[in-house]
Amino acid sequence: MSDPAQTATEEQLPAPHPGLSASEVAERVARGEVNDVPVRSSRSTADIVRANVFTRFNAIIGVLFLIILVVGPIQDGLFGFVIVANTAIGIVQELRAKKTLDSLAVIGEARPTVRRDGASCAIPTSGIVLDDVIELGPGDKCVVDGRVLEADGLEIDESLLTGEADPVLKRPGDAVMSGSFVVAGGGAFAATKVGREAYAAQLAEEASRFTLVHSELRTGISRILKYVTWMMIPTAIGLIVSQWIVQDHEWREAVRRMVAGIVPMVPEGLVLLTSVAFAIGVIRLGRRQCLVQELPAIEGLARVDVVCLDKTGTLTEGGMDVSELRLLDGAEGAAEGATAGGAPEAAPDAAPGPAEDREAYVRHVLGALGKADPRPNASLQAIIDAYSSPDGPHWQCTDSLPFSSARKYSGAALRSPGGESSTWLLGAPDVLLPADDPALAHVEELNARGLRVLLLARATRGLDDPGVTDGVRPTGLVVLEQRLRPDAGATLRYFAEQDVSAKVISGDNAVSVGAVAAKLGLTGAQGPVDARRLPAEREAMGRALDEGAVFGRVTPQQKRDMVGALQHRGHTVAMTGDGVNDVLALKDADIGVSMGSGSEATRAVAQIVLLNNSFATLPSVVAEGRRVIGNITRVATLFLTKTVYSVLLAILVVCFQVPYPFLPRHLTLLSTLTIGVPAFFLALAPNKERAKPHFVRRVMRYAIPAGVIAGAATFAAYLLARHYYAGPGALDAETSAATLTLFLISLWVLAIIARPYTWWRIGLVLAMGAGFLVVLGTPWLQHFFALKLVGATMPWAAVAVAAVACAALELAWRWVGRRFPA
Repeated sequence: MSDPAQTATEEQLPAPHPGLSASEVAERVARGEVNDVPVRSSRSTADIVRANVFTRFNAIIGVLFLIILVVGPIQDGLFGFVIVANTAIGIVQELRAKKTLDSLAVIGEARPTVRRDGASCAIPTSGIVLDDVIELGPGDKCVVDGRVLEADGLEIDESLLTGEADPVLKRPGDAVMSGSFVVAGGGAFAATKVGREAYAAQLAEEASRFTLVHSELRTGISRILKYVTWMMIPTAIGLIVSQWIVQDHEWREAVRRMVAGIVPMVPEGLVLLTSVAFAIGVIRLGRRQCLVQELPAIEGLARVDVVCLDKTGTLTEGGMDVSELRLLDGAEGAAEGATAGGAPEAAPDAAPGPAEDREAYVRHVLGALGKADPRPNASLQAIIDAYSSPDGPHWQCTDSLPFSSARKYSGAALRSPGGESSTWLLGAPDVLLPADDPALAHVEELNARGLRVLLLARATRGLDDPGVTDGVRPTGLVVLEQRLRPDAGATLRYFAEQDVSAKVISGDNAVSVGAVAAKLGLTGAQGPVDARRLPAEREAMGRALDEGAVFGRVTPQQKRDMVGALQHRGHTVAMTGDGVNDVLALKDADIGVSMGSGSEATRAVAQIVLLNNSFATLPSVVAEGRRVIGNITRVATLFLTKTVYSVLLAILVVCFQVPYPFLPRHLTLLSTLTIGVPAFFLALAPNKERAKPHFVRRVMRYAIPAGVIAGAATFAAYLLARHYYAGPGALDAETSAATLTLFLISLWVLAIIARPYTWWRIGLVLAMGAGFLVVLGTPWLQHFFALKLVGATMPWAAVAVAAVACAALELAWRWVGRRFPA
């Protein structure tokens, strides 16, 4: 016969809502009551084409190209075809990146659990209809607005919407806002607003989109381009007046030389190369099952100097195993109290007496606690695996308190098969017990071995009592063994070698976390810090974080404060996590990294999602960021050196009232051989140097002196040639001498940028030099590019001028490095 008390209690529980039927879903779909907010992982194809084609500088270059088509010849319009090729490359690479991202986004897409026809099923977010019943558990994000139907200790964090840090306890009838997420408990809610009507629909769309948000690199390049634009207009006016009116050139020739002076001022390839480098970075990371949700995340990775790691799921694998159950003095009292106030029980679980009977009773309690939580975390799952048995005595849960990372414990009110009621707590021993409790000595000894310890305690108050932890009777210690990730040690060593400080931040006991970190060889793990003793003031907390490496008993709000304190001290912080307790810190960190198996909320706020759940992927992610940003900074010097010498040459031509020394074809040839082709290869090369701030200053400190030296030396060689040559064809000979000088200097700038040398970098520089020799030595190419060195004296004089300029470049490079360190 069934127990009457048990039957009565079960009859009081409301039946779960069955959800919509298939016909009701079809009706709502027909009416358009569907969650149709477009969720995209990347820009559309049309957006990519538009962004690459319709740019300010493509418009400028396009106009100049049309001018050359009018005045001819076509070889002076080669720069236009280069722009077309570069734009095409940019579009193709971004489309490849889009394909990679879209395929990865499908893998990482959230699939909420919805009840339909009485059964639970996971569907895409876009498949939700009005009035759907959506189930919630810890870490789930509310994807639409709704009204709570069922709640079992349901606590929802709405801080990302309202700014209120404390979780809100939800009861049936309460409203749920999209964009919030569950921190504890479970339940179900009915969708009341879907699609664009939902409160946070726009936020959800933006969070899932491959965005081009703020980055220092893009801001710096935009600032440089703005300055160049301002200089172009007066320079163009000065050149056209100088070449047409003062020099009395035929108007077509004047226009050609004006265009030749303006085109090289535009570092158009720099913008395209940046997009290509980002796109290739996304593709490379995608091959490693790494989803980049925001482009600047790649840049941020390159600047990271502190990475905050959550122990569980990062240093250790998600699963755990129960290795030991230690009974405490309260175990005997708990078992004896099982018969107090209730009918005598025949079940062995209630019988006081020998230690083995007491242990059996505690095991049954633990099994019942495990069954009481419909969505157990890793620790509770290990307890369920060890102590729950379908053949064991039936305990009933009459009330429950889900685990929360803020309070560090969970609880349940249980009724044994004999009808005895008891209230139990399971959680952190140092939170549930006073500091002088003798049981903590056992805990410290186990924690020092890297074991995780949970305390089972019997409470004397109800679960809804704020003082439920007061006066608890410690009953047993559950010892859990964590599985270390086999690749975690190597990953920590990589960060140490790359001067990236690793901070282990965990909600677990500090000694236990320190022991785990020490096993993995983390420097500073021997001095773990209990976060409850950290100062609240930001500067003081930052100093403590700089000094320590392992921090335990950290609350979710503290994780957020710790990220802020590190940023306050000038650090660029990456935060890894997979649990709902990491969401706030992930949102505030410079770079948030979530595991693919992590909660939906963490995946939504993270810039990078490791779909393979492998912590070992992080080094390659950081290395990719450094490669992209380090190489763009390197090649930007090439582009901007050209801009500087082009501006200087234009000014000198106007001031000295001489013909502009070059035609567009000459500078197209020089740009291709000394900037365009080598920059593409250098931008894809390995680069482990951590990116540094102040992009514009760091690039211009080299580009300005290099450009001034190149421009001044080229103009000097041009003036020498003007004095040396005379008669018909003199201008072509003068141009050829100036072109030779500028090419040799530009090649030397490339040789400096290419350092440190490897075999392929040396080969790249030599290949560019050989390409110029081929042009000089091939008659039809000589004619095509209007290049012909006349005699021997002036060409060797041009080489001598270039040699002096190269020596000046070396001296300037060393002086700048000492005078303006990065």
